[in-house]
Amino acid sequence: MKIAYLDCFSGISGDMFLGALLDAGLPLDRLEEGLSRLLLDGYRIETRREGRHQIFGTRFSVEVEERLHVHRDLKLIRAMIQGADLPQTVRGKSIEIFESLAQVEGEIHNRSPEDVHFHEVGAVDSIIDIVGTLYALESLNVGKIFASPLPLGSGFTQSAHGTIPVPAPATLALLKGVPLLDAGTRHEMVTPTGAALIRGLAASFGPMPPMTIDAIGYGVGSRDLPDRPNLLRVLIGKEASGDACDTVIVIETNVDDSNSEWLGFLMERLFDAGALDVAFFPVQMKKGRPGVEIQVIGRPEQGELLMAMVMAETTTLGTRFRYSQRRVRQRSFKEVDSPWGRIRVKVVMQGEGPPLLTPEYEACREIALKHHIPLREVYGWIAGLNTEALQPT
Repeated sequence: MKIAYLDCFSGISGDMFLGALLDAGLPLDRLEEGLSRLLLDGYRIETRREGRHQIFGTRFSVEVEERLHVHRDLKLIRAMIQGADLPQTVRGKSIEIFESLAQVEGEIHNRSPEDVHFHEVGAVDSIIDIVGTLYALESLNVGKIFASPLPLGSGFTQSAHGTIPVPAPATLALLKGVPLLDAGTRHEMVTPTGAALIRGLAASFGPMPPMTIDAIGYGVGSRDLPDRPNLLRVLIGKEASGDACDTVIVIETNVDDSNSEWLGFLMERLFDAGALDVAFFPVQMKKGRPGVEIQVIGRPEQGELLMAMVMAETTTLGTRFRYSQRRVRQRSFKEVDSPWGRIRVKVVMQGEGPPLLTPEYEACREIALKHHIPLREVYGWIAGLNTEALQPT
C-alpha cells in the first residue's frame, strides 16, 4: 500500500486533484472505464498538457451538455453512486464526502441535509471529480494521504446563490480544524469540492512525511495566477518507516494568579474532553512573578472546545495555538496471563524489532489494589516479558 502527499501551494480543486493523479501515472482509459460504471451520460472528459509559469502538468476537465446542468439532492446522488459497479471502498467514501457537503450546505442554508439541492457540487463534473478521485486512488493503490496546509484566497465569486465571499461558506465550514494560510491573492484557491475531498481523505496536514517517492504528478488549474504556478503537486511513494504521522493542535497559555486546585480540575476536564496530553510547566513571568505555563495537545477538530475550557477554568485573557506534526508508533492492546490473572497491556511496534509490551496504569493499579502488592511489582513483571522475548531460543 502506498501513501500520497498533496503539496497544495496553489490550493486544490477536484479537477486539479484528478489531473495530478493522471499526471502521476494513472492511465486515462482506466479512469474512463471506472467512470463508465456510473449511470451518467452527456459528458466528455478532456485531458491535455498545459503549463503554468513554465511548469507543465495535466489539465483535466469535463465538458457537460448544457441540458445536464441539473440540481440533484443527496438521495439521488447517493443512489447513483451506490448503484454503480465500483469497489465498496470507492462507493462508501464517495457517499461520505457528499454527505459532508450536504451537512455543511444544510447548516448554511438552514435546511436538512436531505433537503439540500446541490448546484455546482451536484453537477455532473463534480460527481465525476469526487468518484473519479476515489477510483483513481484505489487504482494507484494509495492507502493513506497527507497534505500541506491550505492557502485561501479572498474576494468574491459568482454562484447559484448569487455573489458570495471567497472562500465560499461551504469551503470554510468543511475546513474547520484544518491548518490554513492566507494566500494573499484575490482568487478562489480552494473550491468546495476540493475542500470536501481533502478533508475526507487526508490523515494529517503539515510537512511532507518521510517517504520514498515513486511518482510525481502536477494537476493544472483552470487559470493563470500572477504570483505562483496554479498547480497541485502530488507525490506518491512508500512510507520511510512504520511510524504514523498526524496533525495535532497545541494550545498554550501562561497564568500567574490561578488557584492550583483549579488547574488540577482543568486537567481532569481536558482529559475527559479527549485531550491527548496536558502538561503544566513552572515559568518566571513579568515583574518577577512565578507562574504556570499550561500546554494542551488535542486533535485539530477539538481546538475550539479545548481553548474554551482553558479560558473558562483559568484567569487567562487569551491562548496561543498552533498546528504541529507528530510521529506516533503503531500500537494496540491485548491481554496476557499474569500471576494475578489476565492483565491488559499496550503493544508498541518497534520497526524491525520485536514489539514492546508496556504497562497500562489503570490495569496495573487494579491488580495492585486487589492483591495488596506494590504497583512497581506489576510494572516489573510486565517489563520482564520484554526481557524474555529478547532471549535466544
